[in-house]
Amino acid sequence: MPFFDSSLSMELGNVHTKWKSIAYVFLLLTVSIVGGAPGVCPPTCVCASDVVSCTNRNLSTVPRTIFKFIKKLDLSYNKIGFLDPDWFPVMFDKLQTLILHHNTISSISGGSFSTLRNVKYLDLSSNNLRTLSNPVFQELKMLEELLLYNNQLTNIDPGAFGGLHKLQKLYLSYNALAHFPLDLYVGRNKLSELVLLDISHNNLQSVPVQDISLISARQLSGIYLHENPFFCDCPLNTMLNFWYRRHFTPVVDFKSFYKCTLPSEFKKMPLIQENFLNCSENTVNETYHAYGVLYEVQIGERLVVHCDSKIVDKDTQFIWATPEDKRLGPEKKTDHFRVFFNGSLEIQEAQVVDSGIYSCTAINKLVNETVDIRVTVGNFTSHKSHSHEAFNTAFTTLAACVVSIILVLLYLYLTPCRCWCKSKKNKRKQNQNSAHSSILSATPSHEPQVERKSSTGKRVVFLEPIKGSEQGQNGKVRLLPNENLTADSILKNSRSKSDSDSVNSVFSDAPFIAPV
Repeated sequence: MPFFDSSLSMELGNVHTKWKSIAYVFLLLTVSIVGGAPGVCPPTCVCASDVVSCTNRNLSTVPRTIFKFIKKLDLSYNKIGFLDPDWFPVMFDKLQTLILHHNTISSISGGSFSTLRNVKYLDLSSNNLRTLSNPVFQELKMLEELLLYNNQLTNIDPGAFGGLHKLQKLYLSYNALAHFPLDLYVGRNKLSELVLLDISHNNLQSVPVQDISLISARQLSGIYLHENPFFCDCPLNTMLNFWYRRHFTPVVDFKSFYKCTLPSEFKKMPLIQENFLNCSENTVNETYHAYGVLYEVQIGERLVVHCDSKIVDKDTQFIWATPEDKRLGPEKKTDHFRVFFNGSLEIQEAQVVDSGIYSCTAINKLVNETVDIRVTVGNFTSHKSHSHEAFNTAFTTLAACVVSIILVLLYLYLTPCRCWCKSKKNKRKQNQNSAHSSILSATPSHEPQVERKSSTGKRVVFLEPIKGSEQGQNGKVRLLPNENLTADSILKNSRSKSDSDSVNSVFSDAPFIAPV
């Protein structure tokens, strides 16, 4: 018997051990499965609050255990080779900054950023990109800054950046681009919010000066073109000199880095300088053409347009020509136009019909220079400030609340009283008749109420306390000796009165004298 007990206990112990092993394996499996779900910091990364850094980890794919609530992800210095629709594991709604520089990315497929719709900052610099197809960034509707410098880009499709309506800064320097990306500023895929384009250190030999002159000053002042192998020519020199006089940051900060090469020589020379290639001397007694800034103004606002001529001196005279070829001089005011003696043109209360190209001609003894300036008048609602929009919203809400309150008050106090008021009025009339009967009758009446004909007689009863020595009265109201007769006679002639009749009965001017 003891042997049997020991064998049984050993068998039970083995079973218990097996179940513990199975439970342990199940636990490990569960942990591994849960670990694969988003919400765990990868062992190869460093996680700090809403920032995850996976730099220099020899990664070829994105870890699938990244916190879903992160806002910044750094995957730089890895071996990620291409981006396709499956390269990022799950939807990351809160991710705003994605850093991928110094990888080996050579291609980007459409739909690669479908799970990263709220990214505002994307760094793809220092990779192996050679071309950008059409389109590859369209899912990044919130993108504001895109870094693509230090790649090997030779071609960018016109619609590669289509859909990036909030993009403000685009860095394309240190690539091999040979053409200026004019599609960023004109056409259906233009980026209206783009205020900085760095296309320096590329292979640009020339730029479309006339087309660039049609770009608005807000965008024009942020184009960086230095360190490109430009050929020397007068239009390019005129454009850059104009930018320099307007104190545009790209030419002021990098003036010495703008150089060009003469077609017949291999010598480089500064591109931003006066008397460049004798351009001015070659145009003595002729008209020299330049392109000015594009001005944008709201309808009804005042606009002052400057004549940005390089020959301005005390002897220079200015003549303006409107889009309708109307001549304007500083001697007199014409319509809502006025020309100042310094060459500036004032447009008062600008209208849509005032849009077009205005020509300013500066005239002196040596040269006549004409500067074409485009003016656009419209309702630019997209550029309104957020405070103005907030004010409009708040004012509209307040006005709606006031109107609602007024309508409620009108409904409560001016709505005609119909069925509900009538029933309440009849109920009040019955209560008053009952009260009057109780006061005027010495004993409660148990007889059924008999319908009485309407009568016009009015009677008033004055009930006065009688000062007597009888005990039990103590100031209580006691009717006159003939109180029963009086009450009965009144009740017999009483009638159902309306509220107005009851008031007339109480306040009647005819006195009532009780018999003695």
